[in-house]
Amino acid sequence: QVQLVESGGRLVQAGGSLRLSCAASGLSFSSYVMAWFRQPLGQEREFLTHIRASGSTYYADSVKGRFTVSRDNAKNTVYLQMNSLNPDDTALYSCAATVPLKVASRAYAYWGQGTQVTVSS
Repeated sequence: QVQLVESGGRLVQAGGSLRLSCAASGLSFSSYVMAWFRQPLGQEREFLTHIRASGSTYYADSVKGRFTVSRDNAKNTVYLQMNSLNPDDTALYSCAATVPLKVASRAYAYWGQGTQVTVSS
């Protein structure tokens, strides 16, 4: 059974930083592309970034230069370092996993429950 468990979300002031973690189990982690998404309350889910097993990354324009994704294949964990946070970053942040062939279509097979990030002004 595949499980993705996010952690690290909390209330933070504007301008602050947070690092989110996503621990994966039940899958061959190094074979999967890992991604982060977010969904503000009442809005659609937004793709943020993905990282391949090789470490190559891709970012949405909305977070490029502020957010950094990384992974530790030995720990089956993916991270999202978020800097210069602003109230528009308030959302439920979720990680997801897919096989490399599905990356272009963003068809992610496995999802975590998410961790809430709230940025106060």
